[in-house]
Amino acid sequence: MREFLERLDLSLQTQPGVAAPLDGDPARAAVLIVLRTDRDEPELLLIKRAAREGDPWSGQVALPGGRWQASDLSLEETAVRETHEETGLDLRQAGRLLGTLDDLRPRTALLPSIVVTPYVAHLAVPAPLRPNHEVADAFWVAWSVLTDPSVDRISEVKSRGSTWRAPSFVLGEHIVWGMTERILRQLIARTQQSS
Repeated sequence: MREFLERLDLSLQTQPGVAAPLDGDPARAAVLIVLRTDRDEPELLLIKRAAREGDPWSGQVALPGGRWQASDLSLEETAVRETHEETGLDLRQAGRLLGTLDDLRPRTALLPSIVVTPYVAHLAVPAPLRPNHEVADAFWVAWSVLTDPSVDRISEVKSRGSTWRAPSFVLGEHIVWGMTERILRQLIARTQQSS
């Protein structure tokens, strides 16, 4: 367990995430990959967003996080603040940030012009989840489940009135696709590079 975190930490420190060009003045957002290691194996936190009118990611499985606000001193602060608001986890008190993965943008023009920075954090102290009204569900996924080849599929997904096939992780009743799927693939690649 300690070796897993040390390898990931080293990878993130020696190869920080690549910042996306900010042409066109896109909105900025940050998400947080929260890893806990107080179980038999590492686990990461996912949320299912509440169904909300006007939310382009309504009802999807995601990482906690959200849009940068003028009161945030940095995108790191955005990721920590949003995670605390959405899940009740306060990484300032119960964890530490390890680094960033590459920035991402949505792949479809149907979504807002936004650049998302994924941060990776270790939850050092066990803490209860307290999802707020923006979150329909919050749950932990074991690393061995996420990296099991049988969960890596092409799934039929529905969003914004359209249906299409997309790369995904099928985790029981949850389908992880879109930007969250792309972020988790980055994380998995980092752990494979550093092993």
